[in-house]
Amino acid sequence: MNTGLPSVRGKIETHAPLDKLTWFRVGGRADILFTPEDADDLAYFLQNIPADMPVMALGVGSNLLVRDGGIRGAVIRFGKKFAQISVDKDEIIAGAGAPDIAVAGAARDAGLCGLEFLRGIPGTIGGAVRMNAGAYGAEMADILISAQVMDRHGQCHEVPKEDLHFSYRHSDLGQDMICLSVRLKGKPGSRDEIARRMQDIADAREDSQPLRTPTGGSTFKNPDGVKAWSLIDGAGCRGLQIGGARVSEKHCNFLINEGNATAQDIEDLGEEIRRRVMNNSGVDLTWEIRIVGEKEASS
Repeated sequence: MNTGLPSVRGKIETHAPLDKLTWFRVGGRADILFTPEDADDLAYFLQNIPADMPVMALGVGSNLLVRDGGIRGAVIRFGKKFAQISVDKDEIIAGAGAPDIAVAGAARDAGLCGLEFLRGIPGTIGGAVRMNAGAYGAEMADILISAQVMDRHGQCHEVPKEDLHFSYRHSDLGQDMICLSVRLKGKPGSRDEIARRMQDIADAREDSQPLRTPTGGSTFKNPDGVKAWSLIDGAGCRGLQIGGARVSEKHCNFLINEGNATAQDIEDLGEEIRRRVMNNSGVDLTWEIRIVGEKEASS
C-alpha cells in the first residue's frame, strides 16, 4: 500500500493532515505520518527510509506551529506504548509520549515531590526534555537524570543530563535525535502536600491562561529580568489581531486561533508583536513556540 516505504507493524499515512494534531488547529500535511508500534518498529523504519529524508517527532502538538505548506519528510507520532510510566524507588521512568500532567500525577501517587510543576506544562515529556520546559519555578533540568534517545540511524543511546547542556528553554538534543523515554528524580514527600501544590498550579493556569481556545501555549521566551507578556502589553499588543489570529486579552503572551486562522496569520501576528516590542522597548523577543514546515506557495 505504501510503495517505497518499509513494511512496518505500526501505522503509516501519506499526505497526512496535521492541523487536528496541533493545539493551534492549523497547518498543512506531512509527507509521511508514522505511528510506530514500539521502539524496534521505529528503528526499523528509520533504517529503511532514504538517508536524506527529514524526520521529526510530534507529541500532542502544543508549543508548535506547523506552517500551511506542511512538513516534508516523516513525522513520528508516539502511541500509547510510548506513554507508559513506572516508579523505581525515588525515580520516575516515563515514555516520551507520556503527557506531562500524567507524569506529575504518577509522582504524586508515589509520594514523590519536585515534579509538581509538570502539572502546568501542556505537552509530553519528550518535548519537555527537548526544550527544557519549565513553569512555576522549576524546569526539566532540575529533575532529569537521563534520557534514552534514538538517532537517525535507529540506534539507541542513553544520554545523561550533563550531556544535554540545558539552558533556559533549550537543550542540545539534536533535531535528528528522537527522545524515547526519560528517567526523572523525585524526593519523598507528603502526597497531600503534593496534591495541594498541583491543584494550586492548575488553578493558577485556569485563572491566567486562555485554556478554552486553540492556542500553542506560551509564545515567546522571557528575556532576562522581565516577563514577555509585560513587554507585549507595554507595546500595545493586547487584543491585536491579524486574520483569524489574535493576542489573548487574558494573557498576552498567548496567541489564539479565533476559529479561521491560518498558520501564516499566527506567524505574522507573532512577528508583528516582535516588531512592536523592539520599537517600544528595544528588546528582541525570541519565539518559544517551535515553527516547522513550509510556507504555502503563493498562487
